[in-house]
This record gives sequence, structure tokens and C-alpha cells, in this order.
Amino acid sequence: MSLDRKTVAHIATLARLKLTDEELDAYAKELDGILHWVEQLNAVDVSGVEPMSGVGRFALPKRKDEVTDGNCRDRILADAPDAAAGFFSVPKVVE
Repeated sequence: MSLDRKTVAHIATLARLKLTDEELDAYAKELDGILHWVEQLNAVDVSGVEPMSGVGRFALPKRKDEVTDGNCRDRILADAPDAAAGFFSVPKVVE
């Protein structure tokens, strides 16, 4: 299947794209290459290949859904410009 400029212009209109004449030629060539590649994929014999929905057939490990503080307060506060009594210290902004 080959795409001409008229078909590419129609696709661009449907996609709400404004393309110049040079862009139409470039996109026609690129889309034609993509369609050629898909035609090559259609030629592959996949009989006997079971369809799959993903590459991994295992369940992900699950953890308890509980709220924690991460137990790393001191490490986080070490990055703070100013800390006091285990909290971030910020300048007063409301009078």
C-alpha cells in the first residue's frame, strides 16, 4: 500500500495538522515506510503462537498497605536549610 499526497493531506486534516507541501512529501515517504514495515510483519507465520497480554506471567510482590513515616527524619532534616526540634523551620509569612 502506498500513500499519495492527497491521502496524507486528508490524514493531516483529520489530525488537525497544518502541513506545508514539503512536509506532505516528507510525511508521505515516512508513512509509506511504516506501512511497508507493517506489511513485512503480516508476512510472518504466527500460527501456533499463543496470544499474550504481557511479557511477565507472575504476580508482583505486595506489601502491607500501612502508613509509616519512613523512619528517616534525621536524614531528611539534614537537607533542610534550618531545622528546629525535629521539624523544618521556615520564616513567618503571615502577620
